[in-house]
Amino acid sequence: MWTTIFLRMLRNILKDGTLKITLPDGRSETFGDGSGTPVEVKISDPALFRKFVISPHIAIGEAYMDGTLTIGNDDLYGLLRIGARNMRNPNGYGLQQYFVWLSGWLRQINPVGRARRNVAHHYDLSGALYDLFLDADKQYSCAYFRDPGLSLEEAQSAKKDHIARKLCLGPDMRVLDIGCGWGGMALTLARDHGVRVVGVTLSEEQHKVANERVREAGLEDRIDIRLQDYRKVGETFDRIVSVGMFEHVGAPHYREYFRHVREMLTGDGVALIHTIGRCAPPSHVSTWTTRYIFPGGHLPAMSEALQAIEKERLWTVDVEVWRLHYAETLKIWRERFMANIDKAREIYDERFCRMWRLYLIGAEMSFRENRNAVFQFQLARRKDAVPLTREYLYSGTGA
Repeated sequence: MWTTIFLRMLRNILKDGTLKITLPDGRSETFGDGSGTPVEVKISDPALFRKFVISPHIAIGEAYMDGTLTIGNDDLYGLLRIGARNMRNPNGYGLQQYFVWLSGWLRQINPVGRARRNVAHHYDLSGALYDLFLDADKQYSCAYFRDPGLSLEEAQSAKKDHIARKLCLGPDMRVLDIGCGWGGMALTLARDHGVRVVGVTLSEEQHKVANERVREAGLEDRIDIRLQDYRKVGETFDRIVSVGMFEHVGAPHYREYFRHVREMLTGDGVALIHTIGRCAPPSHVSTWTTRYIFPGGHLPAMSEALQAIEKERLWTVDVEVWRLHYAETLKIWRERFMANIDKAREIYDERFCRMWRLYLIGAEMSFRENRNAVFQFQLARRKDAVPLTREYLYSGTGA
């Protein structure tokens, strides 16, 4: 019965591309419109079909990780591309949609203790793993390909420069970096722009590495990296920057987040919030992703973020949307990770490597084929806190 239901589901969903599935009994079924390079999948465990029907995101991901779903030529990229192109309504319909929404909302409730545990799940992995695919500055967020020919290192530097321009920095300004990662942004702002930075992170591994980097750079007098929740800072700053952290806040906490941003900004302060988001109505992150990669995570629709910003009486002085920059960033990360896959297996194991590969390719597809993008919200307490045109961002850059 479950096999029949699953095959019927696929016939209703798959309209673009060609997918051939070999069932446990040896039968083969083909789906799609016959276009493109066929992707061949073999399913070896009959018990999977019930799981595929009830919770497809988790079941398909786990089957690939466990090796009970195998792909011809290991073409995971092709399989996920077909999946992304045929995604019509990932939330389901009617009552099912309500329960999916409710469970996703509940997973986003992130009080301080739970937020720390969620961060540890992903960011306290071995630093050696991230060294396999990140740039030397350990920028684990979308790069900015101002020129399509830029290397990853150059594009990450361009990202930091673009953000620094939006912050309209002045000498000795106090800057708060919410979710400071391994300290790359704090180091750049203090070294190249002469400001004083307080960076906060909930990751013990990132806190340790960032402080080591600050000491090596001789910038202890200008950078203070804290193992602290942003909600516990209790100080005011001329500027606030947050890159790749808002995805972990959770929709139930959006107003709380922007309330703290407003309270921590001086009267003429400026904040730059850089986040992955959805160019579509509010939805939820796949259950596989929240279970294995980013517990408590949520990608905001622009409407969700702006509604919270408006209610907390902040001026949205600029919004910029980066569409394919993250797809290109993830492509390079994936290529570097695969070039170092044997080293990754030495750090963890084959199942982990399959999980990480699924994460990197799936994320890339979400930007190439679906509605994900990167938003940069430039915020202030006063409408005239930044120049009234964007010319200041591009003067002297050739852009």
